[in-house]
This record gives sequence, C-alpha cells and structure tokens, in this order.
Amino acid sequence: MAGGIAGLAAATSRRRGGERKAMSEGPSDTSASYYAAKLSGERLRRCYELASPRVRQYLDAEISFVLSRLTDADDVLELGCGYGRVARELARVAKRVVGIDTSLRSLELARALEDPSRDCTYLQMDASEMTFDDAEFDAVVCVQNGICAFRVDSAALLLGALRVLRPGGRALVSTYAREFWPERLDWFRAQAEAGLVGEIDEEASGDGTIVCKDGLRLGMLSVEDLVALGKTVGVRPEIEEIDGSSVFGIWVR
Repeated sequence: MAGGIAGLAAATSRRRGGERKAMSEGPSDTSASYYAAKLSGERLRRCYELASPRVRQYLDAEISFVLSRLTDADDVLELGCGYGRVARELARVAKRVVGIDTSLRSLELARALEDPSRDCTYLQMDASEMTFDDAEFDAVVCVQNGICAFRVDSAALLLGALRVLRPGGRALVSTYAREFWPERLDWFRAQAEAGLVGEIDEEASGDGTIVCKDGLRLGMLSVEDLVALGKTVGVRPEIEEIDGSSVFGIWVR
C-alpha cells in the first residue's frame, strides 16, 4: 500500500470527520455496549436459533463466500467472533483461526463449543485496540454487518485490520444488501418477541436502520459507503454482492 500504514493513519485522521457523515448509521457506543450487556453467550446463540430459513440461507452464504477466499495455509482473524459460530466454520479450512470479542460470556461459550481437532483460539480483545503484531494474519474477517456494531468508526477499524495483514492478505467485511431489509427486520422482530432485544420502534426503523425502544440502533453500509471507506484508507475495495442478502468489501494489503 502506497505510503504504508503510517500514511494511512494520517489520511484517516484528516478525513475521518467528513467520511463518517457519509456512512449510513455507522458504529456507536450504544450498540457495542448493548451487545456486551444483553446479547452475549446463550442469549446471542438464541438469536440465531430464531432465524428463519431465509435468514439461515443468508448466514450460510456469508460463511461459504469467506471460505471460498481462504486456503489451508492461512492464519485468519475474526473480529467480533461472539460464541464462535463463524470461527468454527473457518477453522475447517484455515490453518489457524483467532476470534476476538469483548464479551467474556460469549467467549466462554465459544471455548465450550470448540472442536479440539481444529486450531481455533478465542481472545477477549477490543477490535479497536488490537494488540497483535503487524503482518500477523493472512485474512481478517468481519461478517454479518459487524462493522456497524463496534464502537470505533469504520475507517479506524479497517485501518487496524490492514495493519495486522501480511502483504497480499485480505480484509473481508460484510454488510447487508438493501433488498434483504424485510427479512432482516422480521428477524429482529422475532428477537424482540422473544425478549432478546427491546421492542422494535417501527416508526424510527427504516432506510437500513433498526431501532429498538431500549436504545439499540443498528445501521448498515451501502456500496457507496464501502467505496468511500476505501478512499479514506487509500485502498480500493473489491465489491461482491452474494445471495441477494449480503455485500462484501474486500481490501487487499
């Protein structure tokens, strides 16, 4: 990458304010703390158990796409791994998988569900303050719109992901496709009915953003946002839409 990581950091600092406004409902302290306090461990797993067949198709399609971009020689980092739902699948292909999350309850469940035959490690760590060495991984994965659930802004998160990638490594970041909105909203309604999240504020929810009356607010990134994010960090992303439900930005180090 021209200018190196230090140059990217300087560019991000100069342009962050304007680019943040371009992102549709990016990360917030509220969503990050909400997941840590209310949607972790078994409660988080219950959310996935409530997924409709169409939502399950979306979840499987994301994993299949990421697996298609990995090799058996890869060291992979997953940001926001939760209870290991995705990390366990990545470990079927990758040489080594490290999952990080801020929720100790989710990590404990991930370790309890761990397959000892696969090299998968779970660490309590904030994605905005990663302590890994530079160039430690071949791939960094952040799926299911996780980029909009962290408390750090999108450019800083991507910058950190690029820092820990080896030359030629790739960061795979997904958000929702706009046409998937009805299925996404119905999934959150099911979670609300089960008492896992607050009641959906139907009037405030829309245009890619789900708002719950207990304070949760989760947006998404558009294709334009992903392209703008690439301009911010100085690396043009490859854009892939899959399954009519998910959009990936792929950045190569």
